[in-house]
Amino acid sequence: MDCLKNRTDKTGAADRRPATNRGGFTLVELLIVVAIIGILAALAIPQFQAYRAKSYCARLKSDLANLAIAQESYYYDNDTYVPITQTGNTSNLAQFFWSDGVALSASAGNKTSWTATVSHPNCPTGSVSWDSSNGGLQ
Repeated sequence: MDCLKNRTDKTGAADRRPATNRGGFTLVELLIVVAIIGILAALAIPQFQAYRAKSYCARLKSDLANLAIAQESYYYDNDTYVPITQTGNTSNLAQFFWSDGVALSASAGNKTSWTATVSHPNCPTGSVSWDSSNGGLQ
């Protein structure tokens, strides 16, 4: 092996090490990098979960806003508001579909106003309501 060279330390013992200095990472350097990645992940994952929870709540509000448009369209054609129903992702209003996970818990409609309350199991704020006689989103 011509790449190995005999060396001796202070005691005179032979030490066989490669003659070339190969660039590499030591175990300590790798452990430090893994620790840094772990710390960053520990900070990022809870923040990601908070953003995800906010998106579920935003989905509720978005569905109610889209429902309001569908209700106004129905009112324009029929001169009354309709109580909303939910079967899976479909409703009794044409052109309106519920987002995945959104559950309708209460609904009412009459000649002058309509209300709806929806929830999502992953929304930490609970249910969101729309009341057309009180200005919309509650």
